[in-house]
Order: sequence, then C-alpha cells, then structure tokens
Amino acid sequence: MTEQMYRVALASRPTGAPGPENFSYEAAEMPPPGDDEVLVRVHYMSLDPYMRGRMDDGASYAAPVPVGGTMEGGAVGQVIASNSPHFKPGDFAFGMFGWATHAVQPANMMRKLDPAQAPITTALGVLGMPGFTGWYGLTALGKPKAGETLVVAAATGPVGSMVGQVAKQAGLRVVGIAGGPDKCKLAVEKFGFDACLDHRAYDTAKALRQDLSTACPDGIDIYFENVGGKVLEAVMPLMNNFGRIPICGMISWYNAGGLGAGASGEGLTAPAIWRTILVKFLSVNGFIISNHFDQYPAFLNQVAPKLASGDIAYLEDIAEGLENAPAAFMSMLTGGNTGKQIVKVI
Repeated sequence: MTEQMYRVALASRPTGAPGPENFSYEAAEMPPPGDDEVLVRVHYMSLDPYMRGRMDDGASYAAPVPVGGTMEGGAVGQVIASNSPHFKPGDFAFGMFGWATHAVQPANMMRKLDPAQAPITTALGVLGMPGFTGWYGLTALGKPKAGETLVVAAATGPVGSMVGQVAKQAGLRVVGIAGGPDKCKLAVEKFGFDACLDHRAYDTAKALRQDLSTACPDGIDIYFENVGGKVLEAVMPLMNNFGRIPICGMISWYNAGGLGAGASGEGLTAPAIWRTILVKFLSVNGFIISNHFDQYPAFLNQVAPKLASGDIAYLEDIAEGLENAPAAFMSMLTGGNTGKQIVKVI
C-alpha cells in the first residue's frame, strides 16, 4: 500500500472568481481506516458549481471548507482496505472522498457501484447527484404537464440535460439556453430539445427575451433556474400564470459572493420579481437535493433503465490529473466545460 497520498486543499478564500492561488496541491500521509471505515483509491472525482460556495465562509446550508482543508466533492474509486463487512478490497464505491487520490470514509456514507451495470463515472453525473437534482426538481417541483413549455439554462450540463430530456419525454415543449452555438447544437441533436438559444449572442436581457418569446410562443410554464443573471431577467416577463420555478442554482452570481452582481438593471429588482410572482400566481421553490435523498431509489428505478436503453443520453467532460482539478474547476464556472465535468485522478 502506498504510504503517501495527494490532495488539493483550499489555500485561501477567493474574492470574486477563484484563482490558482486559492488552491494548494500537496502530499499527505495515507489515512488508515478505523472501525467500520473503508480506504478508497479515487479513480474519478466530480466538479460541481456548488463547490464555489464552499470556498466562502458566509452562512449557507452547509459548512464551508476550512482554509487548509481538502476541497470537498463526490468521487468514485476502488476499495483497497476495509474494516467493514459491507465492502471488500476490489469493490467500487461512491462517496464524498474530496479532491484527493485516497480517502477514508465510514461504510454507511458510501454507496457500492456495479461497473457491469453502468460506467462508474455515471455515479458522478447522469445517475448521481446532478442527474437526481434535475429529475427531482422537475418532477416534484416543476410538476410538468403535457403541452406545456419549459425553459432550462445550462442546457447541456448534467442537471439541465436531465431536466430537458425528462420534460420532453413527458410531452412538453423544451427550450434550452446554453453558452455557445456548439452547446446549442448538442442540446437539440443529442438531448432532443425543441430549440436552444446561445446566451452569449445577446448583450442584454431584452434582446435575449425577444428571441426567447419567439421560441416560446405560448409563454413559459416552467423555468428551471440554474443560472440567474441575464437569463432570469429575460424569462420572468414571459412566465405564464400559475407557472413554476424550481430554483436549483445561480451560477452567474457565484463568483460575486452574493446576490445581485451581474444583473443588467433592466428590471431584475426585488420589487419587480416579487410583483411578477404575485400577479402571475407563480410557485417558486428553492431546494437543496441533499434534503431529498429518500427519493434517490425512485430516481434510479426510473432513470437507470432509460440510460441502459439509450432513452436518456449523457455527456462527460473529463480532465486528466488531480493537479489539474483547479484549472478545470475555474473553467467550469465560466462555462468552459461541455457536459458533466469530471477529473480522472488515476
């Protein structure tokens, strides 16, 4: 067994967009597993937008990563030592192993994987937290009905692509918003969206709204919120009465360290938003998927067979090497990835 491991730690808290100076790649001693614990060698780790929030020390739904602590994140790997009857060396598992080559976790906080059923990377994306987030947010909070219109931004990411595909299969008109013509083409040709708009082609929310209204001639019934900013400004006036807005994320604002930065001032103000919610009888639901993991088995039962049959498509963007995780993460926050961002550790 190797006596050393490597990890990426939070070197300092960023102000605005994170930079290389906020991360530290370093060696550490190999942790021994304790009672009912398991030592895993990480093969792949996930990069997700929520991790940006963990780098700040503001109040949130989860504790921040401490300065000097290993960056948090889900990962998949192979068991190399176990003090639990539920795992044996050679088993593959998912857990919150962090940005590291190795990790020790309690057995009850890990999930065993079967590589024969699906590639282990799918536990980080389409069959993992992001896919589950899209499925739950749409089905439980969006409450889709055949014939309605749904809009989702970050359309080719693991959350947005799941939302779009499930909605399309439920008989909705599905319009995506993505960053760049190549991503818009993927949304339509790979994930089956009816239309997709490139938000980078518009300087203002008003201009985006004009084309969005053409793509959504009957208005918008469900807006799955992933980004905030200009897209939210464009969508709100187009919402139909009794529309639903599941709030999953606000990536356009994450690097600002708070709400409001990046808005263009065309009406995205608290009074305007609240009035729209009131007069259009909108249902707006914020949710954090960790509160709903009792529904994860239902998600797997519904989506895993569709993945196996090809009825659910997915896309992965895999960076090579743990030392390159910070660069891949910073790129992801500005839309540099295509599909689910993953880092191959070994």
